[in-house]
Amino acid sequence: MPAITVDNVLALPRVATPDPISAQPRPVVSVTTAPKGYEGEGFPVRRAFAGVDLRALDPFIHMDQMGEVDYAPGEPKGTPWHPHRGFETVTYIIDGEFVHHDSNGGGGTITNGDTQWMTAGNGILHIETPPEHLVVSGGLFHGFQLWVNLPKANKLVAPRYQDIRGRQVSLLTSPDGGALLRVIAGELDGHPEHAGPGVTYTPITLVHATLTGGASLTLPWRKDFNALAYVMAGKGTVGAKGRPVELGQLAVFGAGDTITVTADPKQPTMDVLFLGGQPIREPVVAYGPFVMNTKAEVMQAFEDYQAGRLGSIPAAHADVRGEAS
Repeated sequence: MPAITVDNVLALPRVATPDPISAQPRPVVSVTTAPKGYEGEGFPVRRAFAGVDLRALDPFIHMDQMGEVDYAPGEPKGTPWHPHRGFETVTYIIDGEFVHHDSNGGGGTITNGDTQWMTAGNGILHIETPPEHLVVSGGLFHGFQLWVNLPKANKLVAPRYQDIRGRQVSLLTSPDGGALLRVIAGELDGHPEHAGPGVTYTPITLVHATLTGGASLTLPWRKDFNALAYVMAGKGTVGAKGRPVELGQLAVFGAGDTITVTADPKQPTMDVLFLGGQPIREPVVAYGPFVMNTKAEVMQAFEDYQAGRLGSIPAAHADVRGEAS
């Protein structure tokens, strides 16, 4: 699991150790197992948020772990052209490559720790595919895609695309050097200089952590944020009471100041995605590729899409994949 790494984590800035007297550990409210499924043209995913109350996820809507899968030659798959409105998609690639194109002119190739952050806003069409050389050769593919809701005031903002290279993320370590932290968006420990490069409409924190076997990581976490931890690889425990978790499981934390994850000592590493944000607390009506506040707004989004008002496929890419219905 390469993502972005360093030769010596001990040379990185360290997250402060929370005060054990004043800092209140967040209890583990639930641990759920992501069911497996297929997305787009048939690539395997784990539905990370399945079965979790949307109120516990707010401001997040949906997340898929894509892979981990080792494709044979000719097997790599993507998604056809399809629309979105009312939220942001965050695609993070750990292994392999993914190519993005959209009707707003955004696009590029992301690989090994890169992130593409697309704000759908008032409407956009996009496509995500493996590059041709990967289709020919096959190979390892692993990443995730997260949907971040937009508040009503920003639902219809102009679309935008952020191309975030792996080397741009803020790198931190735990007090004992047992964990490498990649801050993709937001900040940890109240230090803006350690904030991730992702620009968000809704305040969030998004961190990919790699823990060495047996290492324990306790992170300070904003009281006004929810707190989630998804295991992307390995196994261990979550919370001060050590509730077991493993690959494909999501832990939801309750109120407090800190969240804790500990890696099983019988493995080399454990990879965890930490995410949290300021709840929007607005009605959510999500259907297919649209996330709005009312059913009428979703119906309007479908009408606008069918009428071509969400954009058009650029001529240079019209023959890449057939448009999704």
